[in-house]
Amino acid sequence: MEGVVVLSLLYWIAAGVVFLISLIQLIIKSSNNKPLKPALRLLIISVIMLVIGVGACAVILGGLGSMH
Repeated sequence: MEGVVVLSLLYWIAAGVVFLISLIQLIIKSSNNKPLKPALRLLIISVIMLVIGVGACAVILGGLGSMH
């Protein structure tokens, strides 16, 4: 059970880091009038990771109640 918690924490940390990097890139590239497509692509990936992570957590937490 501890392995699931550790993997969940690592996943959320990775999703947060990807989101922060994409926001920083978006701000820097927009202020320098550079193309925003790579930063927007990274932002979309982080949002997809967020949705998948929330769904996975819901499934894991829903399965914990039936283990008793």
